[in-house]
Amino acid sequence: MSADLVSASVVVHPHANPAQTLREHGVQVTAQRVAVLGAVSDHPHATADQISESVRASIGTISRQSVYDALGTLEQVGLVRRIQPTGSPARFENRVGDNHHHIICRNCGALADVDCAVGEKPCLTASDSHGYTIDEAEVAYWGLCPTCQ
Repeated sequence: MSADLVSASVVVHPHANPAQTLREHGVQVTAQRVAVLGAVSDHPHATADQISESVRASIGTISRQSVYDALGTLEQVGLVRRIQPTGSPARFENRVGDNHHHIICRNCGALADVDCAVGEKPCLTASDSHGYTIDEAEVAYWGLCPTCQ
């Protein structure tokens, strides 16, 4: 993904106008993209299959490939963030542009957002950058959710 396509801190709220949001980011508005963006907003941390189910309930028939294509487009322009915890399918959220992290239940797979300890990128400093310019730190916390405890 090229850095020039990603906008600054953006969170698409469930009550925002998805069609207008797509237009503002230079994305052609289609019923599928509107429905996928809405599903991600309504179900943060959902898998592509869960998003597909939500979209089908909303607009009827849609192919799995169309959902993946829409998610890829939305990720490319910075409206959706793809996360993939170890041993788990990719999940999608609309909280983008900040450097928040996630906490994942080892038992049931429940996932929740955790704000960055410092609140700005990269929030962690590597002991050796190996010459890289670091702009993000990805952290996953693992444990047991209250239900599984």
